[in-house]
Amino acid sequence: MSAPALTDSQKWLVLSCLLLTGWLTWLLAPVLTPFLVSALLAYLGDPLVDRLEAAGLGRTPGVMVVFVAMMLAGIVGVLVLVPLLQRQAVALLNAVPQLLEWMQQSLAPALSDLLGVELLEFDIEGVRKAIVDHWRQVGSLAGRVIDQISRSGALVLGWITYLLLIPVVTFYLLRDWDHLVAAVRALLPKRVEPTVSKLAHEIDQVLAEFLRGQLTVMAALALIYTAGLWLVGLDLAFFIGMLAGLVSFVPYLGVIVGIVVAGIAAFLQFHDVIHLVFVAVVFGVGQVLEGMVLSPLLVGDRIGLHPVAVIFAVMAGGQLFGFFGILLALPVAAVIVVLLRHSRDEYLASNLYG
Repeated sequence: MSAPALTDSQKWLVLSCLLLTGWLTWLLAPVLTPFLVSALLAYLGDPLVDRLEAAGLGRTPGVMVVFVAMMLAGIVGVLVLVPLLQRQAVALLNAVPQLLEWMQQSLAPALSDLLGVELLEFDIEGVRKAIVDHWRQVGSLAGRVIDQISRSGALVLGWITYLLLIPVVTFYLLRDWDHLVAAVRALLPKRVEPTVSKLAHEIDQVLAEFLRGQLTVMAALALIYTAGLWLVGLDLAFFIGMLAGLVSFVPYLGVIVGIVVAGIAAFLQFHDVIHLVFVAVVFGVGQVLEGMVLSPLLVGDRIGLHPVAVIFAVMAGGQLFGFFGILLALPVAAVIVVLLRHSRDEYLASNLYG
């Protein structure tokens, strides 16, 4: 049984509240960013806390365990993983001129002989100079930004405040998550509470599939690719494995990007074909594990956010609200997807359709 229709005055009230909320969100985006980060972390950690609580550990001890695990993961990421990624990214960029030189001296003549046509030559030195100049500009810009931040006491204080605020807010949200959800549900009008609860449950399923399921699959694939490329002996195994895992939320994109980049890196490092075969085996094993184990176990058969919708939502959110918009993109996209499904079902059940 559907909820009674809203009156015109109630519809205008809801619309006014939505517009006011959107305007305040845009106005307070810099202030709300650490709270949104904390809310996303709490949302990701709440199922683990619930499991520990169901096992008899208690809510607060369970929160402590999950919170400490998150803190350790964040510290390791900042102090170990980020510098390693940066070093390997620089090494990959430095190998580009070598690749271009091989393409002009070896690949282009071979293709010319095979196809019987003369291929256009490109200026390797010009390309190398453009890459170096661009990299210098990026480094100079980064240096100026860091220098400006270091000179501005307000910016430094703001970053320190964020770093201190996010763990504190995350801890309290984790501890009180179930109470907050119950409190919000108790405030809903009785006649719309079943419909809103149903929609909220569907939104949670969509978000859970991507944030808790798909992100876990991406992390697992990144580890599989990194370990496999490391066993192959590739120097850039960590960077390429992380890159392939990161873009694997788009079907087959992670495999394509990984094989291309890893294949180029392997050829430049080993100069043989057998290591290219090893690279293909690594990504083939990763695909088999994703299709037969990871996705069925961690994501399931629920229909969540389409990869194209994820890309558009993140880009649109970043364009409209900056970093805050990127964080807000997926929750908003999940709400829109569920509302569109609900509207479609209402339309199919209406007299207008039948």
